[in-house]
Amino acid sequence: MTRVRRAILKSCLLAFALHLGTAAAATPQQLASFFRAVQVDNVSAVKEMAGKLVNPNEINPVGGEPALVLAVREGSMRVFDALLLQPGIDLEAQAMNGNTALMMAAFKNNRRAAEALLAKGARVNRAGWTPLHYAAAGGAEDIARLLIDRKAKLDALSPKESGAYTPLMMAAREAQPGMVRLLLEAGANPALKNTEGLTAAQIAERAGQTDIAAAISGFKR
Repeated sequence: MTRVRRAILKSCLLAFALHLGTAAAATPQQLASFFRAVQVDNVSAVKEMAGKLVNPNEINPVGGEPALVLAVREGSMRVFDALLLQPGIDLEAQAMNGNTALMMAAFKNNRRAAEALLAKGARVNRAGWTPLHYAAAGGAEDIARLLIDRKAKLDALSPKESGAYTPLMMAAREAQPGMVRLLLEAGANPALKNTEGLTAAQIAERAGQTDIAAAISGFKR
């Protein structure tokens, strides 16, 4: 490596270190301003602060969410797009409750956000709650198809303390007949039981969804 190249590399590393140090030293007021800008889709303010004054993966001390999750939850799509372009943005950054940006996109039935996150390589499968659980509960059929096309685990189990629900069980409990059919046709297993020993059909029955219970019980591939 030539002397000139070494000097350039040293300068770049120093600038990067200073950049990280500045972002890591955000004051409570700066954090509040940053997350308020994310919430109201103030993209110019977010661009001014992200990576300079505030680490874009920082967790909001008030709401417990990283900026990317908050942007999806609030529908702040200009900010969302800007955050995706931030160097070092963590697509898997979790809120305090475990939600990722893709999980929030599924929950909010935000197809554009889901497609953008998937294109960037967001994880479809994870331990515990998954994006497909959220899509199933909310009846977000288009997003469920996107996830299934990317090998989402149809029979993923939610955490045991939450009942070990599959996406099919969630769709059955939340009265989502279209989602129930979609999942069954994709290959979801209706015979699985949660921690109470209930199948998806029994969960639907308990929730008063007799038509869904019958549809699950009578489904044949």
